[in-house]
Order: sequence, then C-alpha cells, then structure tokens
Amino acid sequence: MRAIISVSDKSNVTNFAKGLEALGFELFSTGGTKKSLAEAGVLIHGISDVTNFPEILDGRVKTLHPAVHGGLLARRDLPAHMAELSKNNISPIDLVAVNLYPFVQTVSKDGVSLQEALENIDIGGPTMIRASAKNFPSVIVIVDPSDYEPVLSMLKNGGVDLTERKRLAQKAFQHVAAYDTAISQYLHQDMTGFPDFLTISLKKRYDLRYGENPHQKAAFYAEQNVAKCDSGITWAKQLWGKELSYNNILDAEAAWAAASDFADPTVAIIKHTNPCGLASHCDIDEAYRRAFSGDTVSAYGGIVACNSTINLKMAREMEPTFYEIVIAPGFDDDALSELQKKKNLRIMQVTPNNADSKDYMSYRRVRGGMLVQQADTLSEDHLELKTVTKRAPSAAEVEDLRFAWRAAKHIKSNAIVLVKDRTLLGMGCGQPNRAVSVFLSKIKAGEKSKGAVLASDAFFPFADGIVQAADGGISAIIQPGGSIRDEDCIKAADEHNIAMVFTGIRHFLH
Repeated sequence: MRAIISVSDKSNVTNFAKGLEALGFELFSTGGTKKSLAEAGVLIHGISDVTNFPEILDGRVKTLHPAVHGGLLARRDLPAHMAELSKNNISPIDLVAVNLYPFVQTVSKDGVSLQEALENIDIGGPTMIRASAKNFPSVIVIVDPSDYEPVLSMLKNGGVDLTERKRLAQKAFQHVAAYDTAISQYLHQDMTGFPDFLTISLKKRYDLRYGENPHQKAAFYAEQNVAKCDSGITWAKQLWGKELSYNNILDAEAAWAAASDFADPTVAIIKHTNPCGLASHCDIDEAYRRAFSGDTVSAYGGIVACNSTINLKMAREMEPTFYEIVIAPGFDDDALSELQKKKNLRIMQVTPNNADSKDYMSYRRVRGGMLVQQADTLSEDHLELKTVTKRAPSAAEVEDLRFAWRAAKHIKSNAIVLVKDRTLLGMGCGQPNRAVSVFLSKIKAGEKSKGAVLASDAFFPFADGIVQAADGGISAIIQPGGSIRDEDCIKAADEHNIAMVFTGIRHFLH
C-alpha cells in the first residue's frame, strides 16, 4: 500500500504517518512535509521516487505527473486500467493526505503583494485531492487532520468502508471549492460591480438547538471571506448559558448591529430583531436605564447588547428583568459574576467589527435565487441635513435627530422612531401604511412624545403622518424627502411649528 502525505497544516501529521507506517504503508512526501516527517524518524520517500523526475520551477511542479495521477485515477475494478498501470510501471496510490497552502492567511496579512498571494495558490494539492476524491472507491482522501485518527482506527480494524470513503471525498471536494472561492474573492477585490458568477463559502460554527420553530433543525455557519475578520456575532464567545437557537442568533445579530452602530456608550434591547429600547449616554448603566424605560413591557424576554464593557451597576440594573442574552465586548469580573447568577441567561462576548463595513455583503434568499447587496453602512460624514421648514432645529434637536436617524436604520420598514435625549421613546415598524407606524409610535411613547423628535426611514407620501406627529407634540422631524407631496408635508410642518430636515438618503430594512 502506498500513501502520499503533503500538508501545510502539520497538526498530528507525525502520529498519522507513524500509524500508516506501522500498518505497512510506503510513504511519499514533498518539501517541508518530507523534512518534518524524516526528522521525526518516519521512513519517508520523496515524490521524485514516484515520478523519477525532479521538482522544478521552485517547487511549482512536483506532483503533476502521470506516475502520480495514474496511480490515483486508475480504477481497481477495471482490468484494463490495472494492465495499463503495469505496462507503464506505475504503482497504485491508496491514500492521499493533503491540505493546501495557507492562501487565506497569507492574503489577510497587511501589505501582502500580489506576487506573494499568487505564490500561495496551490495547484498540485487541489489536483491530487480532486483526483483522489473522484476515485474514492479506491483511494482514501483526507484533507482535515481531525480525520487522521478515525481513518487509522478503521484501517486497523478491517479497512475504510465505502460510506466513509464517500464522506471523505465529499469533504475533499468542498475543501477545494472553498479554497477556489477564496482565490476568486481575492482577485475580485479591486474590481467594480458584482461578478457574473458568485460562490459563497460557509463553514459550520455549531449546531443550534432548533430553527425558527422547535420542529425545524438548524445550524450556524460562518462565511469564509478573505476580506473579513473573526469579529461580530458570528465569532462571539459564549461565556455562560445553554445552547443557542436560530432565533437567538437572528436577534443577537440585530442587537449587536444596533448597539455597535453608535460611537458613544449605547445599549440596545431587541425583540424579534427590532429595538424596543435604545439609548446612548456617557455612563453605560444610565444608558441601560434609559433604554429599558423606552418599553419596560416588551423588554421582557429580549436581548440586551452593549457596545461598552458592562459594569456591576448595569448588571444589577438588569437583575429584575428576564433576558435571553446579554452581549458586550467585555464584562467586569464582578459584573460577570452577577450575571451568572441567572442560570437561563446566555452571556456572549463579542469582538467589535473591525473590518471595513463596505466589504460585507448582505444576502437574502428567495426561492431559486439570491439577492445580494452591500451592507447599509454610511458614516456620519455622509449625513447632510437640509432644513426645509421655516424653523431650523435647535442644537439639542439636531443631536436627537441624528440619533433617531441612525436608530431608524435598525427598525423594520415602514419605520418611525420617536427620540428624546438620545433615548428611544417609541417606534412603529413593519406596517404597510406609514401613518399607522406613526400612530403606533405615539401610543408607545405616550405623554413622553411631547417635545420629542421623529425619524422616518423613508419619505412621507402624504402630510397625514406630519399632522399625526404634530398631534403627539413632536418638535422636529428627519426624513429622506423625495415625495411628490414634499411641499404638502413641509407646509404641514410649518403650520405646526415643526422643524424638518431632509437627508436625501433612506434606510429601508425589509
């Protein structure tokens, strides 16, 4: 029996090679793997002993040879194939353990040159993997070090059956597909527009308790992308609590997206992906108190996200209310101890998103297809407020308008947000009629709406929303503008002494 071992990731490869050697395998390798195994006392031959041809072009060509690929691709059940091997003095190869050059790790480094990236595109490795996987009934192919021990155990106990060989082959083809996807992503980075063909590489993070409903199975996958860092909810560390469900992940993402979108210390409380509480304040415990005051009823069973380290005061403020998850970039030791008194609370520590947000694509599944768009990320520098009413907003109103505008971005359309002192007082969302969203936001805010500001994620198609806002005592409005009835809306605002600004930008979130 013959095996080729050529790996970039050398985890446990020495023990694996020694195990194969003990089973009678003749081992062949290349470059660094051969040197490493030889130094560990493994009897290892060079790939040139198979090909009778030297490695050339600085190692670019070493396994691309009929003696290798004939040995991999020959079907053992076809006498003609075996006769052809014999005629050409080619021996079958029974096992291939290969993992590829670290392309993603290389191109993720700062200042990497195009030439360095190109040199880390593996050619021989993927070719051997594909050849072995194509002929999996005859050749065992391993791309993941975690499969070394199981395969050794099977070989010691009678061999690797067809079902396991097929599983390993599927894993191998997926490994190469993910590798090629990363290369394509890297080469497309400085190109404009969307490519004609698009592949998305996903790696399973973990299984979930269940899907949207308990009868649905679910798992959570991380997108593998050369432009991304291991940050955000996808790579959050769970410090406490039971396993997560599908809905937990959706709500956790919405909560973290809302809280982390603000520069000042901010707390978001989320129910069903919408903020029911949101506030910014220099003291994070005060930010929590204000966020909670926005909707003390809906907060029950929600998810709390904080863009600053949670201290003991905030942890104690949360104590009376049941929450599913608390998310933050850090926790003071005494705060963490306090939160861990709640056995049903999940605690997640998240690394802030430090990759450029424009590199993140938003994907939305439809039957038979996928919608792809850039993430809705615009900095404060892009927000230019154009006063369109007789009265301009005061400095305090401008501060609240800016807060409300950023908050509206995280609420499902048609979104209406009422804000005062950088605190969400009420909101309406998901309504077919924008005026209904205004009505719902006023109900939630109650008397607190007097003197508050209002943000609308898209333009008011009619003046009725402005009139409703006036009835609630709203003092200023921020909206995109652009309706054919903008003049009617401006007139209504002037009649009620409401300051109104246009942004020229909308924030739909469907």
